[in-house]
Amino acid sequence: MHFLDQAKIYVRAGGGGPGAVSFRREKYVEYGGPDGGNGGKGGDVIFEAVAGLNTLIDFRYTQHFKAPRGGHGMGKNRNGAAGKDLVIKVPVGTQIVDDEDRETVLLDLTEAGQRVTFIEGGMGGRGNASYKTSTNRAPRQHQPGMPAIEQWVWLRLKLLADVGLVGMPNAGKSTFINALSNTKAKVGDYAFTTLRPQLGVVMHKHREFVLADIPGLIAGAADGAGIGDRFLGHIERCRVLVHLIDISNTDPVEAMRIVEEELEAYGGGLEDKPRLVALNKIDLVDDALAEEYARELLKAGADEVFPISGATGKGMSKLLDAVIDYLPAATVTERPEGEREEADDKPWSPI
Repeated sequence: MHFLDQAKIYVRAGGGGPGAVSFRREKYVEYGGPDGGNGGKGGDVIFEAVAGLNTLIDFRYTQHFKAPRGGHGMGKNRNGAAGKDLVIKVPVGTQIVDDEDRETVLLDLTEAGQRVTFIEGGMGGRGNASYKTSTNRAPRQHQPGMPAIEQWVWLRLKLLADVGLVGMPNAGKSTFINALSNTKAKVGDYAFTTLRPQLGVVMHKHREFVLADIPGLIAGAADGAGIGDRFLGHIERCRVLVHLIDISNTDPVEAMRIVEEELEAYGGGLEDKPRLVALNKIDLVDDALAEEYARELLKAGADEVFPISGATGKGMSKLLDAVIDYLPAATVTERPEGEREEADDKPWSPI
């Protein structure tokens, strides 16, 4: 499946149906008069966040969404049928952004099952029966119904994850997420192997959280260098960032400085998020060099440095312990180790 995190679409609610002008004329019926019904209400445009989607690729091939209009009013006081609401299903984390400035957020869908009416359908017009009064016994006026409201908007997807991975290209982010989850991120010994964000579910000490890997940052990413900083929006909602630094190919202090500057240049609150610095690929150097680099990073401003190896798993447990400290408390009561329920002793049966 191709990954797409931005799409421009056209939405239009249904217009209201016109009211009818009609008079009752039946043989042997002594009472006549106006009997034109009202028009039906147009359909609403509703956005719904659904679980299981993580891309906007469907909106590349379908850009126009129009809700049906309300039905016409008819004689015999029959009102027009209401137009069916149009429900547009989007991934959780999708923002609806105004097309004029591409900055104003109109809707932000952050929870699965969240439904928001974006544009209401037009009200149906009144039929001539509703205009009847004691002095106006045969009205011929009616209303045409409210016109449809239309708008171009941008859909912008910001993936929902608890922890975000940042770092320069080839820092080992894909290897890191592959080692902790079932994600099959591409791994290669060249820059920008990762071209799109990856999500993985990590389980550590009975705690589960979502980890996001984004393409690497280089100096000038905020100005469009490399892949740029467009994917940084996917980690805006993370609780903590893990900054991976390659110990083998780059100056660790310079690598940390470059990424820190790009996060600050991007804004969006990323510069204020807590960050854990992980010195990766320590399996390629001796322990003395790893300790020396860790001291340099601490002098450069890192609060704490975690020497790790994504390939061998060394030091990963300590880093994950630090990550869990930034996650909300578990809501499910866990059973003490060794305690079992009676149901655990029953033999398994498919019936």
